[in-house]
Amino acid sequence: MTDYKFFHPTEVRYGDLDPQGHVNNAKYLTYFEQARIYYLIQLGLFNKDQSFMEVGVIIADIHITYHSTTHYGDDIKVGVKITKIGTKSLTVEQCVMDAKTGKLMASGTVVMVTFDYEGLKTISVPDEWKQKISEFEGI
Repeated sequence: MTDYKFFHPTEVRYGDLDPQGHVNNAKYLTYFEQARIYYLIQLGLFNKDQSFMEVGVIIADIHITYHSTTHYGDDIKVGVKITKIGTKSLTVEQCVMDAKTGKLMASGTVVMVTFDYEGLKTISVPDEWKQKISEFEGI
């Protein structure tokens, strides 16, 4: 997991827990989403003053593998990296890991499709996005 160039620190909230006392599986989707938004901000593809309708991506597919339970108070961080730029899609690898030890809690793959919310149709990945992602990730 050391090949991630971007990590977002994430707080495990009490409300993230399920009755068994560990983070509910569905909460990892929220952790992944929050980190992806901050990744886009860091690359200059989105800013906090924009409407989420302007982000220009929609999720097409998500797969998560759970490796270890996460508990309240765990110091975690979420890794994000784009591994493939398609014509109209981006493949994103993500992980949740212990920020101190590097222990892997979960990993996953997300496919985001570039999308025009006004026209309700897919669009090509903008050249600016391709350039900034390629420069950052080295792909």
